[in-house]
Amino acid sequence: MGARVPVYAFAADPISRAGLESQLRFQPSVTLVPEERLAEAAVAVVAAETVDDATLRVLADLKRRGFARLVLLVNTVHDSDLLKVIEAGVCALIRRTEVTAASLAALVEKAACGEATLPSDVLAKLLTQVSRLQSDVLAPRGLRLAGLTDREAAILTLVADGLDTGEIASELSYSVRTVKNALHDVSVRFQLRNRSHAVAFALREGLI
Repeated sequence: MGARVPVYAFAADPISRAGLESQLRFQPSVTLVPEERLAEAAVAVVAAETVDDATLRVLADLKRRGFARLVLLVNTVHDSDLLKVIEAGVCALIRRTEVTAASLAALVEKAACGEATLPSDVLAKLLTQVSRLQSDVLAPRGLRLAGLTDREAAILTLVADGLDTGEIASELSYSVRTVKNALHDVSVRFQLRNRSHAVAFALREGLI
C-alpha cells in the first residue's frame, strides 16, 4: 500500500463534520488532517446540504488557500450550479445518500491523483451546459473554452507543429508582427514561458 493521502474534512455544522471525519478516520488509504495543519492536506472534502452561496464561499476559500483538489458531498445540486461548482475547484462530487466510507476514501485517492469523478447524470448535464456555452456565448465572439480566439488557437497549433514565426505567418497569411503579437498576448495571459510550454498548453487544451 502507498502512502496515506492527507485529507481535510469540512462541514458547516459540527454533527455533519463529526460524521464525515468518522467515515474517513479508519480508512487505511487516508489520514485526517486537523484545521491547524491545513497546509499538509492534499485533498479537502466538503459536506453540504446543497450548493448555496455559503457552500460556494467555503469552496472558494479553500481554493484560495491552495487546494486544487476538492471533493464535494452534497444532497442536492441544481443544474444551474454545476459550472459554479467546477469553477470553485471541485474535481469530485458524490451525493450524500450514495456515499460510504470506502467509496469516499476511493474518491479522495482519485482526487489526490488528479482524477475527476462525477455521477454520470451530473457529467451529462455538465457537458450539455459546456456545449451550450461554447455554441451560444463563446463561438459568436470568436472564442474557445480555453479563452483563446480562433486566430490564437491556429497559431498555437502551428507552434506545436514546429513551425517558426515566419512559417506560421506564411501558412496563415498573417504578418510576422501579427503572429508575434498574438504569441506575446497568449504567453502573458496564460503565463507561458517558452515554445515548449506553449506546446504543452496546446496539448492540454485539446488543440493538437
